Amino acid sequence: MKQHSRNFSHLRGCACVLAAALLLALAPNGAAQKNKKDKSNNAANPGDTSALAALENTPKAEADKINDDIGEMLGAFQIGNVEVMHKHYSDNCTFVQSTYDPPILGWQNYLAAYEREKASFQGMQLIRRNTNIFVHGDVAWASYQWEFDGMWEGRPYATRGQTTLVLTKANGDWLIVHNHTSQVIAEPTQQAAAQTTQPVPAASAKP
Repeated sequence: MKQHSRNFSHLRGCACVLAAALLLALAPNGAAQKNKKDKSNNAANPGDTSALAALENTPKAEADKINDDIGEMLGAFQIGNVEVMHKHYSDNCTFVQSTYDPPILGWQNYLAAYEREKASFQGMQLIRRNTNIFVHGDVAWASYQWEFDGMWEGRPYATRGQTTLVLTKANGDWLIVHNHTSQVIAEPTQQAAAQTTQPVPAASAKP
């Protein structure tokens, strides 16, 4: 399991988010033995790569790729590289926020919210934990916990939460089509203490 830092999409209580990987679909013994046999056949026929291609196109390999993509996306989220972020999102993706605001529809609308919020932050760090990735054909979903630290308008700001991503595969690439991020609200006693030490960003943008 990898743990990365990355992404930025709805930050109303400044929830930040957007992945590492716990992989699904472990091959049973029979399948593993067949894979070994395929590898042997491939070694005897170096020009035949079909067996190798079949081995690489497994749920575990796909989950590994998704995990790496999420890590890259979240890294870009933290430094404000919107081109790399967009590479991992579909143009018609949807974003559900921690607030009661309507979902954000489409990459361009999300980008406007992200850039508006990003302008108020002077540096940020996002740590991803406990990532689980499930692959089912050309559809996958990932969930993970995150911790966010940054400076908001010159003051320390920290929060944490959870994110669920839904992805589809198109032309060999996995794209995020839905991002649902929830900020964890502190217990009443903790919340009262936090309000005396940190601000609450007003808009919406999180990973």
